[in-house]
Amino acid sequence: MMTQGGRGPMISVLAVVGVGLIGGSVARALREAGQVGRVLGVGRNAQTLAEAQSLGLIDEAATPEQAAAQADVILLATPVSSIAPMLAKMRPHLRADTVVTDAGSTKCEVVQAAREALGERVAQFVPGHPIAGAERSGPSAADAALYHDRTVILTPMPENAPADVERVRALWQGCGARVIDMDADAHDRVLGSVSHMPHLLSAAYMAQVAQAKDAELRLAIAGSGFRDFTRIAAGSPEMWRDIFLSNRDALQSELAAVRDILDQFESAMMQGDGQALEALLAQAADARRNWRKE
Repeated sequence: MMTQGGRGPMISVLAVVGVGLIGGSVARALREAGQVGRVLGVGRNAQTLAEAQSLGLIDEAATPEQAAAQADVILLATPVSSIAPMLAKMRPHLRADTVVTDAGSTKCEVVQAAREALGERVAQFVPGHPIAGAERSGPSAADAALYHDRTVILTPMPENAPADVERVRALWQGCGARVIDMDADAHDRVLGSVSHMPHLLSAAYMAQVAQAKDAELRLAIAGSGFRDFTRIAAGSPEMWRDIFLSNRDALQSELAAVRDILDQFESAMMQGDGQALEALLAQAADARRNWRKE
């Protein structure tokens, strides 16, 4: 049972599939806020689940089938490619009043996967995406403050009952997040630019350095600029593999736009056009300085 504004926790039984940074932080935040009763952990690795239990993130480990039968709310905090198989396992056991949501970084493919896996029960799935993360992973990375003042995007489907969307909204608000709604297509296009593309560029540059013949020397003398630019390249390869493949159409458009800008920089440098080069740098510097997220 999930209650709002009454006595007792907002969520009586929460199941978290993938008790790492994202899922574990939700469990920890709701626990500290007194907004969850019992937390079930679902995952592939028994050792990881045991660690999550020892850290107090979950009360017990559960199979997907047990979680579907017992939980009031289920959060899928796994790589995008794992969502459809997990939903298919849960479907025969899913209670009619259970709401399922996800934390996947792409939404169009997830929505399609949910439709195929859940069929007529797809109304119980409310797609979501928290815009928060870190390079650390695993249960020990869970942070109750991870979502404080961060944005969470919901991309409700026409089948979703408004009350179920509000249940998911309340979950994230209970973690301290700001929640907004978007269309799934718009989400993937915009996030492809401001979330997925930065990681692709950072990872591509880091790979280029690592493959250089003098990589050891380069890394030995690299400083703060290198550190700041490559920080996000240390993220989960499995997760980002799925994101790039899932959102490849939007990323292809972004890559074309980045190549065009790189060509402009290269042309200005090769022609010795300091004025054009400074104009490009000034445009970037002004845009970054006026970005008020820090």
